[in-house]
Amino acid sequence: MPVAIVTASDSGIGKATAVALAGAGFDLGITWNTDEAGARETAQEVESHGRRAEVRQLDLSRLPEAGEVIDDLAEALDGLDVLVNNAGQGSSTPMVEMAFDEWRDVLAVNLDGAFVCSQRAVRRMIDAGAGGRIVNVTSVHEHIPKPGAAPYCASKAGLGLLTKVMALELAEHGVLVNAVAPGEIATPMTGQHEVDPAEAERKPYIPLERPGAAAEIASLVVWLASPGATYATGSSFVVDGGLMLKAADQRS
Repeated sequence: MPVAIVTASDSGIGKATAVALAGAGFDLGITWNTDEAGARETAQEVESHGRRAEVRQLDLSRLPEAGEVIDDLAEALDGLDVLVNNAGQGSSTPMVEMAFDEWRDVLAVNLDGAFVCSQRAVRRMIDAGAGGRIVNVTSVHEHIPKPGAAPYCASKAGLGLLTKVMALELAEHGVLVNAVAPGEIATPMTGQHEVDPAEAERKPYIPLERPGAAAEIASLVVWLASPGATYATGSSFVVDGGLMLKAADQRS
């Protein structure tokens, strides 16, 4: 059976993605940093689809040794076909006031961590000789800035270009690499945990006037991991309810 690893799959987009991949027939490697209980709940949902689940702690502040977790999960699950780099963190400090350690902490998790995990996964995919998929969860802020989020934006933009470099370098090995760039999603990271997007407070700065659901991101990741996406590589798929279009909307 195909195997996928989804980092930070204890809640939010990561959890929704892991469960959706299980529904598509994948065995899952599930990782957590601080919420082991959430990861165990994800594993239970994966197993309810009749798929295997392995759970490991992944602390991307400890690099490069944290990458060993990818190898451990791949060994436990007898292979690796898809890696979803979903782990990330943000900041809200203005650039001029930001301590260097805060800057580095965000870049380490969002960019260095994705690089280390991808490198471990890709080496296995190349050795296996059957290709594979890497999906990097970036952000709409891969493409547009957000005041007060300098390291977050820089790391997501960097991950976006890393995606393209990887796609070029790995095409000959049949490893397809893409990014998914969510807008505002109703998750713990945006302070909207367990909020029904359809019933959320109106968001006038988003053309669809609501946040997205984690499942709406997960469905795109599942497609990118599917046989139907064999000609997609090196792209960033923005799923933001039209948020980026506001820059061109004269009514804004």
